[in-house]
Amino acid sequence: MQNRFNMWIDRSAIGLSGLCLLHCLATTLVIALLSVGTTGFFQHDIHKMGLALAIPLAVVGLGRGVYRHRRWSVIALGALGIGFMAVALTMGHGNAELGFTVIGAVFVAWAHWLNIRCLHGGTCREGCGCP
Repeated sequence: MQNRFNMWIDRSAIGLSGLCLLHCLATTLVIALLSVGTTGFFQHDIHKMGLALAIPLAVVGLGRGVYRHRRWSVIALGALGIGFMAVALTMGHGNAELGFTVIGAVFVAWAHWLNIRCLHGGTCREGCGCP
């Protein structure tokens, strides 16, 4: 049961990272092509909501995983990604904000993917991809 819950959290976090990437890339494209982007999915405040979801998912999912597999580098990678995303919140729309957000989302997704790999079978095996 715990493995299933951990898998759900990690997969949800990976999906959230994918939505974050989609939002950032789509917003940049729409703004560049149409010079608009002030409603709905393209609002800057969506970053705050995404980060508010990403932080608890990362803490619970990666924290539970690290407790079991003891690969602290997995949670460090996730924390680094959350940090990049938090810095992006302090910026206005632009290339720097896009870069920080994309790097952060990739790091968080990578950490959750490693967490899934390390938890496969209940232990981290040789060659699982864990740092």
